[in-house]
Amino acid sequence: MTDTAGWVNPLRDPEDRRLPRIAGPCGMVLFGVTGDLSRKKVMPAIYDLANRGLLPPGFSLVGFARRDWADQDFAQIVHDSVREHARTEFREEVWRQLAEGFRFVPGDFDDDVAFDHLRRTIEELDESRGTGGNHAFYLAIPPTFFGAVAGQLKEHGLAEPTPGSWRRVVVEKPFGHDLESARELNEILGQVFDSGSVFRIDHYLGKETVQNILAMRFANNLFEPIWNGNYVDHVQITMAEDVGIGGRAGYYDGVGAARDVIQNHLLQLMALVAMEEPTSFDAESLRAEKLKVLRSVSLPKRLDLTTARGQYAAGWAGGEQVRGFTEEDGIKPRSTTETYAAVTLLVETRRWAGVPFYLRTGKRLGRRVTEVAIVFKKAPHQPFSATSTEELGQNAIVIRVQPDEGMTIRFGSKVPGTAMEIRDVNMDFAYGGSFTEASPEAYERLILDVLLGDPPLFPRHEEVEVSWQILDPVLDHWAKKGRPEEYASGGWGPASADAMLARDGRTWRRP
Repeated sequence: MTDTAGWVNPLRDPEDRRLPRIAGPCGMVLFGVTGDLSRKKVMPAIYDLANRGLLPPGFSLVGFARRDWADQDFAQIVHDSVREHARTEFREEVWRQLAEGFRFVPGDFDDDVAFDHLRRTIEELDESRGTGGNHAFYLAIPPTFFGAVAGQLKEHGLAEPTPGSWRRVVVEKPFGHDLESARELNEILGQVFDSGSVFRIDHYLGKETVQNILAMRFANNLFEPIWNGNYVDHVQITMAEDVGIGGRAGYYDGVGAARDVIQNHLLQLMALVAMEEPTSFDAESLRAEKLKVLRSVSLPKRLDLTTARGQYAAGWAGGEQVRGFTEEDGIKPRSTTETYAAVTLLVETRRWAGVPFYLRTGKRLGRRVTEVAIVFKKAPHQPFSATSTEELGQNAIVIRVQPDEGMTIRFGSKVPGTAMEIRDVNMDFAYGGSFTEASPEAYERLILDVLLGDPPLFPRHEEVEVSWQILDPVLDHWAKKGRPEEYASGGWGPASADAMLARDGRTWRRP
């Protein structure tokens, strides 16, 4: 067998930016192929990669699920998902080449016969499609099944690559529900795959705007001198959704907003904002700096005054009347699961001493938006009268992660006229206005990185465990406090969240 683990295009000059990196011979096995994640994100992303010419000609996709389908039934499911959710246009010739590599294996996760069938299917693809023994196992399934699937992969010799090839596993969040369960999960995966072969997907890290935080900070000399506690007053990181839980009651009840979003997405965003410059842009250097930030995070002593949580009540959102969280299908009337969470974190380093980081997330809020706002201190001396500056706020750099990706800088400017009147103005950069090429979907970038074996954007198990160490005391505190506070649907969260910032003499930014 040829050595495909280090496969490179011999005609490619590394200096030539016109040629994108293309995955070498490989295939993917998708567990949980019938779920929303597979249909709406993973399968369309695979098609988009093929459409952009970034997958090898013999790329193969094996679906595994408890369905009595034939290969062509599976192909039809993928076809329908791609038609509905793909970012790029649907082209028949791309589809036909991709569909030749589709296979389906029916069975349960504890079914030895099914995994034996899977092994034979992979061997057949290595022969017929030239996948070269290189396969990624994508676990788009609840974490409770990770152990069963990992054990079966090991038992049937699927996790161990032949010399010169690779086997990788991709796991979706949540990575446990607390520190203890995260460690158990890491141990289960570590018994089957070495740490360099485990890819934990946090789709936020695949977004162009999130990666632009690193580009903006470290490719420019403009921001770094003021990116510290001498100039920054505080940082707000917001992920707001305007929808409720929809059909996710089974998953969401008992998990809640803090575990679902703060533990992974928002702490990762915070690490990128607060980290020191890495020595290079490789995986080890990036992770080392992110880990330093997470390890230096501390919680304030009074969690009752520096955290807030809530549950959305019935009300109006998007022009229509909506139900409250406890009235949703599948939710217990006395549920204590929070749909809004806000925490104050401190980063105990020289750069960030005295600068609070406020993280908040919630459902049924005023609009769908994810942003990072770096809010600066007011000028130490202003030679203007109080009336001249009454409409002047604080300078801010706002990084918009979604939906209108870009960046805004807010600063004061004189209003035209005879009087000296200073008011906030915005200088705006929008991805859509500056670049003609549309940003790829986060899953496109991340799946390609898995197939290339390029891990900079994937959190390691140490980051996951330290994130739980930060959040666990907050969750334990809330568990003793009864019900979360209700807040009106379509608003911006509970009164306790506003009071949390008001105690520090600050207010939440209205996105």
